[in-house]
Amino acid sequence: MKTKTLRKNKVNVVTLGCSKNLFDSEVMMAQLKANKFEVEHESLDDDAEIVIINTCGFIDNAKQESIDTILRYVDAKNDGQVDKLYVTGCLSERYKDDLEKEIPEVDAFFGTRDLPRLLKTLKADYKKELIGERLLTTPSHFAYFKIAEGCDRPCSFCAIPLMRGKHLSTPIEDLVTSAKSLAAQGVKELMLIAQDLTYYGLDIYKKRNLAELIQQLSEVEGIEWIRLHYAFPAGFPMDVIDEIRDNPKVCLYLDMPLQHGSTKILKSMRRGITREKTEELVNVIRAQAPGIAIRTTLIAGYPGETEEDYQEMYDFVERMRFERLGIFTYSHEENTHAYSLEDNVPEKTKRERADKIMELQASISYELNQQKVGKTFKVLFDRAEGDYFIGRSEFDSPEVDNEVLVKKSEANHVRIGDFANVLIESADHYDLYGSVI
Repeated sequence: MKTKTLRKNKVNVVTLGCSKNLFDSEVMMAQLKANKFEVEHESLDDDAEIVIINTCGFIDNAKQESIDTILRYVDAKNDGQVDKLYVTGCLSERYKDDLEKEIPEVDAFFGTRDLPRLLKTLKADYKKELIGERLLTTPSHFAYFKIAEGCDRPCSFCAIPLMRGKHLSTPIEDLVTSAKSLAAQGVKELMLIAQDLTYYGLDIYKKRNLAELIQQLSEVEGIEWIRLHYAFPAGFPMDVIDEIRDNPKVCLYLDMPLQHGSTKILKSMRRGITREKTEELVNVIRAQAPGIAIRTTLIAGYPGETEEDYQEMYDFVERMRFERLGIFTYSHEENTHAYSLEDNVPEKTKRERADKIMELQASISYELNQQKVGKTFKVLFDRAEGDYFIGRSEFDSPEVDNEVLVKKSEANHVRIGDFANVLIESADHYDLYGSVI
């Protein structure tokens, strides 16, 4: 029995996981809107007739969050607060059969490439003329920009190829069209994402073509910043560094997950590179693009990781002094190559090792931030909070990196989505404070 009036043809889309999932939700929402549905993203009103949950299935914590979210909406459906409940995304792709048995209250489960089928279930048409169109969930001045789907890399710990399939590049002309559409909506910053940016083009152009894509995107009027996320170190195309250094629209920023600092562990991870080669690559990148901020991600507690292996990674981080760094604890994932190994590092030890790396990184970040005091940087303002306008320099991506805070009283008519030059007056471990010049 319904306990409240539901708005017919209203859809609430709930997104879990990474920016690639957010991108997929935005594409789905554009298709729904074109089919005359009223669409909201993560609505707090709970008055939608239909709820679609776009799930993550990457590691244990993400899978649990997805399950908890599904069960929350199952309860809402049982209470009459939702009429139809659909689940899509990575968890659904990977565990569809199990989920159908365990949670029969869900009306249908869909995989990562099932958007046309999902729309058909809703009696909606997949509108091919809308390819590249999205309903942005981010602030209107920046957008995640997926250039490829899937991954061909053999990394032992990663289940993404099981959920996303083989690498499939989007043609340059389609991406340029999408970028023009976003620029017309006021987007100024494109954050290029894929499972592996550096593989872009190999499938359709028979060569690594990321540099050419960047060149063409930078010619789109209105786009002022292009940021690169998720580059793979083995076989890195160095012409991309030329673009980062020479192209004024490309941020001095590179997100390159390295995963570990021990050659033994990297070999077991099937990363195709040693620690020594990794250090050489980072040093070459820094030499060719002076001032670049490198963000990396590591894994603590991979099977067989000894104290010596961990110390090698710790020393690697201490030596390389990455501008930005995050670390995950290892998650033992079914059907991956590493699943055949014994998950023999205790959870407590994994957590302690990760925490110790982050303590080291905090001190590195603090020292690097102090070097910015007294300097002026171009800042893009994302939001206002309390007494501050909060923005980012070209060295920082939203949500995961440092922020620049300017007191509203010193902001000189700054608006959200505007660029301004900011003189940095002080800094802590992860944030900079300054005033607009």
